[in-house]
Amino acid sequence: MHSRLTTNTVVFVALLLQATIVRGDFDGNLNYVSPSRRHPSLGIDVPHVSRRSLKRDNIAYAPEDLAFTHGIASGDPYSDSIILWTRVAPSSTSDASNVTVEGPVPLYNHDTEVYIEADPSPICIDWAVFPQDGVNGSTVITSGTAYTTSDIDYTVKVEATGLQPFTTYNYQFTICGSDIKSPVGRTKTAPTADADVSEVNFAVFSCSNYRELTDFISRYSLTTADRRKQMGTSTRTATLLERMSRTFFVHLGDYIYEGGAQGERAHKPPREIFTLFDYRTRHGQYRTDPDLQLASQNFAWITTWDDHEVSNNGYRDGSSGLNNTEDSFLKDGGVSVDQRKMNAVRAYFEWMPIRQVDLDDNLRIWRTFQMGNLLVIHRPSRRLPSVKTDRIYEDWNDDYIDLIRDDASRSLMGSHQENWFYNELSKSSKRGAAWRVIGNQILFSRIYESYGLSGDNWSGYSANRNRTLKHLYENNIGNNVFLAGDSHQNWVSDLVWLDEKEYNPETGDGSIGVEFAGTAVSSTGQNSPILPARTQSQYRVGNNSQLQWQDGYYRGYIFLSVKQDSVEARFYGSPSVASRNSWDLPLANFTVVSGENKLARPVAGGSVESGALRGGETKPSNVTLNTDTWEWDVIGYDQMYIK
Repeated sequence: MHSRLTTNTVVFVALLLQATIVRGDFDGNLNYVSPSRRHPSLGIDVPHVSRRSLKRDNIAYAPEDLAFTHGIASGDPYSDSIILWTRVAPSSTSDASNVTVEGPVPLYNHDTEVYIEADPSPICIDWAVFPQDGVNGSTVITSGTAYTTSDIDYTVKVEATGLQPFTTYNYQFTICGSDIKSPVGRTKTAPTADADVSEVNFAVFSCSNYRELTDFISRYSLTTADRRKQMGTSTRTATLLERMSRTFFVHLGDYIYEGGAQGERAHKPPREIFTLFDYRTRHGQYRTDPDLQLASQNFAWITTWDDHEVSNNGYRDGSSGLNNTEDSFLKDGGVSVDQRKMNAVRAYFEWMPIRQVDLDDNLRIWRTFQMGNLLVIHRPSRRLPSVKTDRIYEDWNDDYIDLIRDDASRSLMGSHQENWFYNELSKSSKRGAAWRVIGNQILFSRIYESYGLSGDNWSGYSANRNRTLKHLYENNIGNNVFLAGDSHQNWVSDLVWLDEKEYNPETGDGSIGVEFAGTAVSSTGQNSPILPARTQSQYRVGNNSQLQWQDGYYRGYIFLSVKQDSVEARFYGSPSVASRNSWDLPLANFTVVSGENKLARPVAGGSVESGALRGGETKPSNVTLNTDTWEWDVIGYDQMYIK
């Protein structure tokens, strides 16, 4: 009897220890706690997943039946840690369930109204971080093990800790018990808040529609070893490699699009997306793009969402494609507005290398990154409808927006985030950070179009913008660089509190900073030829005193170089996104000198490649850089977009 009890006790303890170990490894995958454990519709019950995986009749996947289906990625750099991401699965197809597991029971599928079985076999993944340019035989800096299941679409997201600040590393995933490995990634941590930092660079882009082809985001994405092989050992090569080693990727939103584009490079699924399966599939399709894989593999990303990650022009009770009405529910997807948001948010956290900053604060992703004494990156979140209570704009209520845009109660951010934002601006100034870079999704400056003010940017929330400017001016917080995407056009402005502060558009005096708003990296824009597009730019510059340069023709990105004494913004475009090509066309270069709080004059050196420049010339040359050969040539394409 005593022997039997002892044996049973040993078995029980062994199972308990096994369950504890598995629980720990499940917890090691951050996607089991994203976006939130405490919200029933968003959390994963890790103990139930663990118990389900310990059932005796479970058959584990053989390593050879698994693959790294969508590449690898890293993001959200801190001085001592980084987020690493991958997906390991038996298939590239996303899990068909539209709900997350809530216990050891079959999942209910809202799409087909049938029960489907949750995958009981967890997939084990080892991960490791190595010194730069060293994997095989190299010293392991930090490592760990994590599990994934169909509950989180087989995604893996871990935090690699114990790293050194402002240091480049390699990283890799391995399927446990096998030699099946992911590609080798390259990433970089941020400097400590008090470190003396001379330069940090950012590739800034937004609005990346899968349907259009572009390899902009892979231009800087080859490893330094590959670049060295390509370019030799010249002084120019050394300079470029040094800049690459200090570069982070900043995506300002609209990482995916929810529409159902057909034809060449058609969207998957081939319809507007509503369900969790839909959003997972769309994210997965994006990560099959070889250029996006290359960019994700080799640089640390800092991301935020805009509106298309859920649906176009979203507000509290709907969007331009779905509203909380019975008619809309029946016609548009058969899901409620809130359920659609939850589906989109869950897929975003599963598929993006982003931290969960505060899981119980309205799905908060607004956060700050400190880059030594050089700069602070503020990433406010303004567009996801779930964090706003007064998002009201639609195609059918523009007139109403005109009536209420100045209402003091309207907040694009919400009161909690507003207070956080202003406090963070003050804190960064008081601690002596040379620059404040605000990674904003939508155009901040007041821009009058031919029809008046837009409701689809900060001009729909004038009081919120005025409070932001008031805080900057009254607290003498200078050296501010606002970034923006969303509009699919380029805009460069002095940052001015118009009608409240005196401002000289010729000298820039009276400004409190600058705004660099970039075009889409691939999404379509103006369909007109380049000359009519320039005419529109000339109108905009002439109609808005603080606007110094505008271009609506090219797709592209911004290369932002931040130094102690200046910020340089170089705008690049592509001659076409209808085909995959390696051409980079320099459009315009801008400088901001520390302490001057305005664009350096003459703006852009007095000339630009395209668009309209206040007080300067537009000199189109089409002299374009081939980033494969690093040779220049005159390049032109007949077609800008896929038709």
